[in-house]
Amino acid sequence: MSRVPPFSSPLLVGFETIEKSLERIAKNSDGYPPYNIERCLRDDTEVLRITLAVAGFSIDDLEISIEESQLVVRGKQIDDAPRDFLHRGIASRQFQKAFLLADGMRVLGAELKNGLLAIDLDRPQPERQVKRIAISQRD
Repeated sequence: MSRVPPFSSPLLVGFETIEKSLERIAKNSDGYPPYNIERCLRDDTEVLRITLAVAGFSIDDLEISIEESQLVVRGKQIDDAPRDFLHRGIASRQFQKAFLLADGMRVLGAELKNGLLAIDLDRPQPERQVKRIAISQRD
């Protein structure tokens, strides 16, 4: 059976990049680190907050960037000194988590507190625009 791409309709023009982004995110579906996405108020404005559980990571171990309409969070821990573990249940582990952002989404800020990395986002309400297109005539 052949696979039908979700954006294969001839009425969806210019959505190829979204389809590629969705495929990339599907490949990045590792459950680590766990995260929440919630609506909350910040300065009387509704925002989205992504909270990742990053216990053991310092602020220097974390990086947040926006790459091709994706919010990418990376964490990398470096074991400085060799240690003699009798039991090792907490691994030094690196991760990369990507979230596809809709057009117009803005990152307001990020905060690391008690092992939780909170990233606040908002989407300003766009002004409704109607633009009339002139039609030229050729004979």
